[in-house]
Amino acid sequence: MTIAKTLGALGVMTGALLAAQAAQAQDNTFINPDWANSAWYIGAGVGQSRATIDEPRLRASLAANGETVTGFSKDQRDTGYKLFVGRQLNQYLAVEAGYFDLGKFDFKSTTSGNGALNGEAGFRGVNLDLLGQLPLSQRLSLLGRVGMHYSKTNTEFGGNRLLGSANTQAGERKLNAKLGLGLEYKFSEALALRGEVERYRLNDAVGNRGDVDLYSVSLVYKLGRPASATPAYQPPPQEAAPAPVVMPAPVIVAKPAPAPVSEKVSFASEALFDFDQSIIKPQGKLALDKLLGQLQGMDLEVIVTVGHTDAVGSDAYNQGLSLRRANAVKAYLVMQGVDGSRVYTEGKGKTQPVADNSSSAGRAANRRVTVEVVGTRKVAN
Repeated sequence: MTIAKTLGALGVMTGALLAAQAAQAQDNTFINPDWANSAWYIGAGVGQSRATIDEPRLRASLAANGETVTGFSKDQRDTGYKLFVGRQLNQYLAVEAGYFDLGKFDFKSTTSGNGALNGEAGFRGVNLDLLGQLPLSQRLSLLGRVGMHYSKTNTEFGGNRLLGSANTQAGERKLNAKLGLGLEYKFSEALALRGEVERYRLNDAVGNRGDVDLYSVSLVYKLGRPASATPAYQPPPQEAAPAPVVMPAPVIVAKPAPAPVSEKVSFASEALFDFDQSIIKPQGKLALDKLLGQLQGMDLEVIVTVGHTDAVGSDAYNQGLSLRRANAVKAYLVMQGVDGSRVYTEGKGKTQPVADNSSSAGRAANRRVTVEVVGTRKVAN
């Protein structure tokens, strides 16, 4: 492994750790699925590459030239890295283009009569892949890729047993296939960490074909994340009190100030979210838009969103899911112009059922998000 590759590997790993810590310090609510499923992204990965050096073929070639192999050693591992850019087509598919360097692999052989034959091969090139993503949870996805790569192979030979060839260097450029499998963990909508194994089909520039496998860890960052909120809602300025009247005037009886009113709406979780998810569905956004329309003409004081779950699953998981859903509703209201300082969230988990959890209908009733609005209705003069 060269010093440059060692520093590069340490740099990628350090960057991944720092970025992960920064992402976890931020609000990790997943509230922009439309953007995340169509964004451009960049990434870098580093790991160990492994090739297969054909020792039997080399021994046979030396034997065919009258040599007896007395020693053979090989180094089939090195550090590889890759840089890539991609475009998310939807939640399940992406297209990636990249550059890779799989490192160098070598062998050393000794023969009778103080003979020696040494060789080294290096591989690098560019690739274009179709990447499939199967979500296992909101953060974890299974990855699969298939693609093509155009690679350059450099092979060098040394020693005094060159198998009858005076050519000590060979090079070849070739288009071949590649495959890969892996996992991706999302720290946030914009930042993710991947672990993958990829197989590159390659030519070694002397007429042989083989595979090189790259086991890598990559950091992926999506570009252009939109702002989480539009300008905050500002209440209208209050009118100044009228100046005192010195001249006698008719007595004016002030109308009583309107009393605060409270309106509470309960949404079934299935109406806002997919099962076990906290990303608001399009029909859920329409339901919240309808609620915002009903608030027209109200001087808003406070909104409280509370998430509830059924009794299936652990207390800790249900508490977290209920809070994520409440936060998702808040985030959407803020994006529509509601002042974020007036919106509060709570997660009650499965602690406040409204129906019996022993039936499917009861569990469905318990999976809900309530939105309580407190404010004063404007009274026409």
